[in-house]
This record gives sequence, C-alpha cells and structure tokens, in this order.
Amino acid sequence: MRILVTGVKGQLGHDLAPELTRRNHAVIGTDLAPNDSGASAYIPLDITDRDAVQKVIREIKPDAVVHCAAWTNVDAAEAEENRARAEAVNHWGTKYIAAAAKAADAKLLYLSTDYVFSGEGETPWKPDETHDAPLNVYGQTKLAGEIAVRNALDRFFIVRTAWMFGANGRNFVKTMLRLGGTQGSVRVVNDQIGTPTYTKDLARLLSDMIETDRYGCYHATNAGGYISWYDFTKEIYRQAGLAAAVVPISTAEYGLSKARRPLNARLDQSKLREAGFVPLPLWQDALERYLKETGLENGSNFSDL
Repeated sequence: MRILVTGVKGQLGHDLAPELTRRNHAVIGTDLAPNDSGASAYIPLDITDRDAVQKVIREIKPDAVVHCAAWTNVDAAEAEENRARAEAVNHWGTKYIAAAAKAADAKLLYLSTDYVFSGEGETPWKPDETHDAPLNVYGQTKLAGEIAVRNALDRFFIVRTAWMFGANGRNFVKTMLRLGGTQGSVRVVNDQIGTPTYTKDLARLLSDMIETDRYGCYHATNAGGYISWYDFTKEIYRQAGLAAAVVPISTAEYGLSKARRPLNARLDQSKLREAGFVPLPLWQDALERYLKETGLENGSNFSDL
C-alpha cells in the first residue's frame, strides 16, 4: 500500500514509518519540519492549511492515511494564546485530513487519547461508550478530531492510547531518569491510574490494523494491568539501577499542572482481541526493551536527558 503518515517526526511517527517500510509499504511522511525522516519519502506539510492538505493527498493518492500529527503540549494548550492553535491542529487539521482522505478513497487511522474522557471513577473506559466531558483543552480538541473523522468517513480506525514513551523526543521515562540521576528523591503522583505504552509496540499494532478492514474505535496500551505514575517510576528506577527515593503524592499535592489531569486513564482493550488483533506485550517488558534499545540501561548518564 501507499501510506501517508502525518507527524512522522513525532514520538510515534518516528517508529511507525520504519515499521510500515519494513513491511514493504510505500511510506510518505509529513511534518512541519523541512528535513527528511525515516519514511520512504518526506513532504513538509502544515495540516492546518486546508489547501495544502488537499493538494498533498490528491497528488500522493494514498491507499491509507495514519494521522499521528497533533498538538500534545497539554499544559500549554490551556493558555489563551495557544488555545486557537491547539484547536486548529487537533480539530481543524484532522477535519482537513479526513476530508482529503475521503476524496482520495483512502482509509484513515486516527490516533487519539484517554483525555477525551472525563477521567473520573475507577471503571476502565470502553472504546464505544458515550464520552463524558473532557477535562481540558487538549482533550476537547482531540475529541473534536474524533468527531470530524466519524462524520467524514466510513472506513476509519480511531485508536486511543495513553502514557506513551519512545526513543524520539521527550517523555515521562526520560524525565524520571534525569531527575533520578541528579536528585536523591523524586515526588510522583500516585492517584492517576493508567498503563504505559511503548511506541515501538504500538507501531506494530497500528501496522497490523491498517492492513485490515476491521474498522472501528479501539484502545491500545501495553498489557500488565493498571498502575500509577508512582508505580511506573519505581519500576523505571529498579530497571535502570537508580537509588533515588520515590515519594508518593496526590495530584492535589503536586499542584504544578495548568491543565487538569485524568485520575482514571484506564482503557479497556478487550475489543482488540475480539477483533483478532494481537495486543501489546507487558509494559514491564516494554520498558526493559526500551532502556536497552535507547542505551539508557543500568550505568548510563541520565543528566543530559
């Protein structure tokens, strides 16, 4: 297939393009940056430019589009000067991508997030249940993107994920390693519950998915149960051989985030198995592979992360 991947220079796109290429698909990557990427071909594209989106997709004639591009700075999106940009990227950019994919008769896979839910309660969110009101601007704009995809297309996948970490860019694992390598103790919230997701594992699943016509909305994180950020940090330090103490605190005690964070990021993934997809491996195994593959295993210098 000819597959267009938006946001190819982001954390997930960085792993997805090589995985699709490895499977002998012709991958065309797009992003804002004017330099090349791991895709077979690369085209700079601002997805908030409707005419540019239509032109690129019309000329490429993809069989499928995997839409990873997004505004993901959750706290920055709360600032008045940034709200319009987050809306332009996550809502209108997705609407333009979906309309152009429809015109090109291409199927679309849209990456979304647990933030589209209210983040309340303790019951895992199911893929097809009614949405509650998102807690923040990021969640609101990603939900608007989901609605735009549903309204434009019949052949679509919506995949919600959470707590992503990968080799490219910043993420929670790198931040905790840097703090643990330079401080004697680290305060981490223990009342936000979810499951980590390694981008390499997610890239494999998304590649499996785009090769099928099993359309619909799915949830995908690594397996291994629901944990807190505190639990995750403890395991990061154990695997990395760091002696820093991890101090559990509540979200209210942390109090530094401009955007409200969901306490319940539990995603029910049973639909993946029901549809015949192979779920992601255990998050503990994913973390071990990530540390080795990025050279961040025991003995590394974490101060520059």
